[in-house]
Amino acid sequence: MMTPMMTPMMTAIVQTVETLPIFVLGAVGSLIAGSFTAIGALPVLLGRGINQRTQNTLLGFAAGVMLAATVFSLIIPGIAQGERIYGGAVLAVMLVSAGILAGGLVIAIVHRYAPHEHFVSGREGADAAHLRRLWLFVIAITLHNFPEGLAVGVSFAGDDIANGVALATGIALQNIPEGLAVAVALVSAGYDRFRSVAVAAATGLVEPVGGIVGAGAVSIAAPLLPLGLAFAAGAMLFVISNEIIPETNRKGYAGHATAGLMVGFVVMMQLDVVFA
Repeated sequence: MMTPMMTPMMTAIVQTVETLPIFVLGAVGSLIAGSFTAIGALPVLLGRGINQRTQNTLLGFAAGVMLAATVFSLIIPGIAQGERIYGGAVLAVMLVSAGILAGGLVIAIVHRYAPHEHFVSGREGADAAHLRRLWLFVIAITLHNFPEGLAVGVSFAGDDIANGVALATGIALQNIPEGLAVAVALVSAGYDRFRSVAVAAATGLVEPVGGIVGAGAVSIAAPLLPLGLAFAAGAMLFVISNEIIPETNRKGYAGHATAGLMVGFVVMMQLDVVFA
């Protein structure tokens, strides 16, 4: 759907992607979004460090983008699709609510049994305990990226392709600070810069997997679309509340992280309106 607010470039993008199969859109969209994790890691190759305040602000921005994406690109479209498919607002809201809770529950179970941990620096130097915490942090970022890819894949499976474009753009933006955080953490632990960038890039490769799963499932069973959107929203809400926000509020920079979150929320909201 085109609107007067869309620029010629945005219009061309939407017209191009509308010609592609849904399954391909989900895979390609999530792959592009995931690749921005590598882009975010590139500054470490230039030898430039990043202080804790800036890092927390950028991760707050990522949380804000994800939070707005759950509302404007997943939950609201999920309710609208539910009303269209099932013919009632009450039933649609109930289904979406169930999907949100299910998404959060599944990711909570994954986080309960998969090895991961927030990256909180211990003693200085690359001691064994420090390295274990570091790689648990890398695993945690990788786990975060799956529901993001899932969300992109499911969003492309709806009737509104522009919504998928907006969500993929927002997820790509928030992947930049995540990639930077991983690369900086690895460099600080003594890894060389090229390997650090490579590992950061690899954490984003799980997003196309989530995109393929989401787009494939909803394409096979169209009535699952509202539940799919809600499930992805619930998974992202869990990650925001349980992982990213606690990480950004450590070491006395909660105010900067909150400011980043609010800016990220507004940016994603604007993207959703522009592409709507």
